[in-house]
Amino acid sequence: SISAALREHLRRLCLRDFPCGIGSWNESRFNACAASRRGQLGLRADLPGQEETIPLGEETPEALMEMLRDQHSPWALPPGSSPQDQQLKEMAVLTPKIVHGSNIFRVFRSLRIVDKGVEEIDEGLLQLQQLEELILSANRVSRITSANLPRTLRVLELCCNAVADLQGLCAQPPPDLQHLGLGYNRLQGPSRDKYLTADFWPNLVSLDLSFNSFTDLLELVSQLSSLQKLRILMLQGNPLALIPTYRGFLVDSLPKLSVLDDIHIEPDERHQFQGLARQPELMRSEARVAVSIGELKGVPDPSVHQQLEVGSQVPVITYSYCVTYEF
Repeated sequence: SISAALREHLRRLCLRDFPCGIGSWNESRFNACAASRRGQLGLRADLPGQEETIPLGEETPEALMEMLRDQHSPWALPPGSSPQDQQLKEMAVLTPKIVHGSNIFRVFRSLRIVDKGVEEIDEGLLQLQQLEELILSANRVSRITSANLPRTLRVLELCCNAVADLQGLCAQPPPDLQHLGLGYNRLQGPSRDKYLTADFWPNLVSLDLSFNSFTDLLELVSQLSSLQKLRILMLQGNPLALIPTYRGFLVDSLPKLSVLDDIHIEPDERHQFQGLARQPELMRSEARVAVSIGELKGVPDPSVHQQLEVGSQVPVITYSYCVTYEF
């Protein structure tokens, strides 16, 4: 579950171990006396004009932070760690009680769990009451229970999973979601329940449906046209993208769209395809694909005929091959 993946992630961050947390390396800064004198947690009070004194055996906050930030430090985060991880580590140095126990769930604005084998989005995610961005790419999620998604979500990225339908996601979708990423999944819609309309996604600005199995361009456009705030759309990799008038039809049908398949829509292009949306009969449900094979090495050429003398008893070896294309 996503809760288990989150617990494991936090365990690996070692937020209670040196140089984070509270221990012999910094405990005098967090005792009750120091907190009451200064009036806030985590700062040491000294008289005006006095320099802060660090007890023997303890480290300054600056030295502890340097241990986290120096890429050569044994306590530095590994390359590729998210900014959220770095922020949590630094908070565990400066204000460790904020990231202690259940308090840590109030800190998360973004959660990135990639390629961790997550199959279930369980209700434990609701502990992250301030979560705005959830990235679960390259996992094994096949069904999404929207009741377990925080209502504060603005970005939901589920690229490279096994999502085959949107029924569970659309039961109680986050009302303020601005980006929905469903590329490289198993969607075959659009369904008759019209899950890709403004009824479910009134604030959607960016939608990624690339590399699924969408085939009905007319029905899909009829649903997407209700998304008045949609500006970025990804549909490449679907069978419908092979239709000759695919791009022009979308550009003319969705006049507020700014980017289609990672390519900006320029005014000249929009003018060029003007009126195409009113001619759906130009769209043909067929496609022509040209496949060419370049150079093959290590394979005998079947077109070379052996020249043998008349009456020769030498065995003749022939070669033939079958090539199969799967779409």
